[in-house]
Amino acid sequence: MSTVMIIVLIVVVVVLAAAAFAMLSRRRQNGGGGSLKRRFGPEYDHAVARHDGDTKAAERDLNERVKRHGSLRPQPLDPATRLQYSDRWTLAQERFVDSPREAVAEADRLIAELAAVRGFPDAGHYEDQLDALSVHHSTHVHGFRRVHRAALDTTGSEEGRAGTEEMRAAMVEARELFDALIADEPDGHSATRSGKHLTGKHTTGKRSHGITGRGVQHG
Repeated sequence: MSTVMIIVLIVVVVVLAAAAFAMLSRRRQNGGGGSLKRRFGPEYDHAVARHDGDTKAAERDLNERVKRHGSLRPQPLDPATRLQYSDRWTLAQERFVDSPREAVAEADRLIAELAAVRGFPDAGHYEDQLDALSVHHSTHVHGFRRVHRAALDTTGSEEGRAGTEEMRAAMVEARELFDALIADEPDGHSATRSGKHLTGKHTTGKRSHGITGRGVQHG
């Protein structure tokens, strides 16, 4: 084969490779964001806001989360462990009546511990654990973020109505993630059950009143 033919072949290969790369880039630009929006839902908007409206930076962040944690397969819970965590959450709800800050801190610990037991990153690595949860429970992960923030907030009066209302709302939202983690179900399947349990319309017994009733009343 002559040198000219070799050069021509090289040029053709380079041109084809460049065209394929350009096509792939266009597909990512046109469909990648939409795919991430569908996968992450409200977490996509949170990521964009976190990056000051820079959608490309937000999508790089979300894609990196998928690469790191997308292959994670949550470990099943045995019935005794599931019951143990359910009872601890119920006790935290009861505690909210008299000690909302302690209840919120316990809820934060419970979610972190339960996520670790399910196979997510260790409870001591909050950001990494949150990222992993956002990949598999994007619909409810903000509840963990919110209750964690409330647990760390030591400002303001515990008796203040606004502070207590925020903590109550954080507990309610975090419960949705707790239910999803404890139910061995894909993200979104436990939302209806969680909502019924927390709104006060479908609760049974008296143990949950710390969140749904008495815990938000002020004299």
